[in-house]
Amino acid sequence: MSQFLGQTLGQQMRLEQRLTPQLIQSMAILQKPVADLEAYIEGALESNAALEVTEPQETETDAASAEARDRQRVDQHEKPDEESFARLDRLSGVYDLDVNDLPPTRFRRTASGGERDAKMGAMANTAGREIDLNEHLLAQWGLMELGDEVRRAGESIINHLDPDGYLRVHLEEIAERVRPAVPLSAMELALEEIHKLDPPGIGARDVHESLLLQLDRLPGDNGLERTLIEHHLDAMTHNRLPAVAKAIGCSVGEINEAMRAMRSTLCLHPGYLVGDRSVPTIRPDVIVEYSESGGGLDVRLARGNTPRLHIRDDVAAMAKSRADGKKTREFARKQVEEATALIDAIKFRRSRLLEVAHSIVEKQRDFFDVGPEGLKILRMSDLAVELGCDPSTVSRTVAEKYMQTPRGVHPLRYFFTGGTETDDGQSMGWDRVKTRVRELVDAEDKKDPLNDDQIAGLLKEEGIEISRRTVAKYRQQLNIPAARQRRKF
Repeated sequence: MSQFLGQTLGQQMRLEQRLTPQLIQSMAILQKPVADLEAYIEGALESNAALEVTEPQETETDAASAEARDRQRVDQHEKPDEESFARLDRLSGVYDLDVNDLPPTRFRRTASGGERDAKMGAMANTAGREIDLNEHLLAQWGLMELGDEVRRAGESIINHLDPDGYLRVHLEEIAERVRPAVPLSAMELALEEIHKLDPPGIGARDVHESLLLQLDRLPGDNGLERTLIEHHLDAMTHNRLPAVAKAIGCSVGEINEAMRAMRSTLCLHPGYLVGDRSVPTIRPDVIVEYSESGGGLDVRLARGNTPRLHIRDDVAAMAKSRADGKKTREFARKQVEEATALIDAIKFRRSRLLEVAHSIVEKQRDFFDVGPEGLKILRMSDLAVELGCDPSTVSRTVAEKYMQTPRGVHPLRYFFTGGTETDDGQSMGWDRVKTRVRELVDAEDKKDPLNDDQIAGLLKEEGIEISRRTVAKYRQQLNIPAARQRRKF
């Protein structure tokens, strides 16, 4: 049988789905939160000559007054106050002053009417950066009377501290990195001095050492607390108070009193006491408010979601004109196409975000009336079918976006939750189940707390069928200790 290779020419029809650059850009913009969207638009305005923000129309009077103000600023900047400069030069010669020696406020004036420069004023009112733990300790270390070796050893130890204030690197390892080298004895002496710095407990190798260092700085007799920390910290963590009381020969009441005193005066992470550890500000993308006219809810997008962009007329005309040459026309046409695609993507994002927000408010109406226990089952796939889109589109729409409601600011994903149905067929979200677990724990007898099996049984009596493992998972998510640790003696 002969074998040969050949080529043939034929036609075939097939259907493909391709992602165009415009579609990729639209999906990327849909996923951006409001702060990122503003930054993205700002960059587009700088790079695209055809893009412009629509400004409110101003009257001829406003335009004339603005032009006069601009002309006055230009004239005054071109004619500086020569008398002021002469006086400054004379003072500099007499007192040997440097320009940098003068108060900053002397140079925060513009030439227009002696008003403060807007940018300099904003910078002056900006909060200063909080110092971190490393800077705080090095500032104290620099004021101590120490030898050269101990000083260098201490600086190296401070640079190896974790943000919570603990030293989790061995001194031998740190000593090997110091140049010029220092003996291990200098490292140990430096660590003893670091233990005297503020806040107390800094530089400890473990929790026991940190708590004891803090206890040393407290006034009064702390013998019982020291015994508990040195020998029975693990037992107290697991709430084995009767065994601890028997071991040290005191009552459970005395141990409870000592534990309350330690909780109010000692800190497990002393490094976190230094610096600003506030949570970054969250900007909501959607705002939901009660309607002034009735009991309904108004849904609107926050500022920054609705920038009014348009194509500049001169660039659009340039893209069609043949008077400026082919290269200029092609450049203008490309700029107009990119600007049009961006405007369409922002409009799509705005409309889709509003659609999803309205659907969430409609389906989770009970949440706004009674709180988290009113959340019902809502899945992205079900909402996608209702809106006629893919579930990935809904996922991108709610990604990293927040809704400001009368009950606080919540991520949009917060309103999408699974759940279960009670025996009477009522839909109940998992957050409602968690809330019920919390309520049962709060109402229990603290001398005989409920275990996970008992909680699951009580929920079953209410028509909520969940397993013991699910109860344990929810209890851990709610930071509720086990029954043994919740018991009060």
